[in-house]
Amino acid sequence: MAVTGNDRAPATVLVVDDEPMVREVVARYLELDGHQVVEIGDGDAGMAWLSTNRPDLVVLDVMLPGTDGLTILRRVREDGDVPVILLTARTEELDRIAGLEMGADDYIVKPFSAREVAARVRTVLRRSGGGPTAPPSSSVIDHGELIIDLGSRIATVSGVEMSLTAKEFDLLACVASSPRQVFSRRQLLEQVWDSSPDYQDPATVTVHVGRLRQKLEFDPDHPRWIATVWGVGYRFEP
Repeated sequence: MAVTGNDRAPATVLVVDDEPMVREVVARYLELDGHQVVEIGDGDAGMAWLSTNRPDLVVLDVMLPGTDGLTILRRVREDGDVPVILLTARTEELDRIAGLEMGADDYIVKPFSAREVAARVRTVLRRSGGGPTAPPSSSVIDHGELIIDLGSRIATVSGVEMSLTAKEFDLLACVASSPRQVFSRRQLLEQVWDSSPDYQDPATVTVHVGRLRQKLEFDPDHPRWIATVWGVGYRFEP
């Protein structure tokens, strides 16, 4: 089992996909990055494994024999905040949107490069604090009722901790760190997703903003903190 240079244990990544070649290639790249990989080929076995184990991240195909990927994602979200990256086909736009609304941290469209999967895994693990390269931080963003602790990755409203996914936290921290600055969806894809907008659907940002408002705002339909700047993007109001 590989150990990283800072002697932290490697992340455990569960890969659930019914195509053996996909699992094999993705696993090879993830292991080269120092991760411990568990490969599972169908949804029922994936659900069974997750019932007794907690990985650091799940790479999950949407279309699976047995239990489908979105059902597995729903179960993962019910049990905690383990990051999930969905693998979807280009024709499955509704599944991608549904997955994001259910709490997926990212998605990758098939066909894809295994190198891209490994890079996305690194990014999500780093931002969720589950990877060996996650940098320590003690910075706190204080907006009165809303407190965002970047070190512990905890956000509270009036002293109550919010249950945020890794991407939701990153999105909130990004806009809240620059009050009243207008961010386009393209800028947020680059800064929060570490991704070129040419390879990501801007709807990803829209869905995450909507989910964040549901958790953050007293009235999500009339947001107090995250305002829409029509035709441009979003702005945080302190």
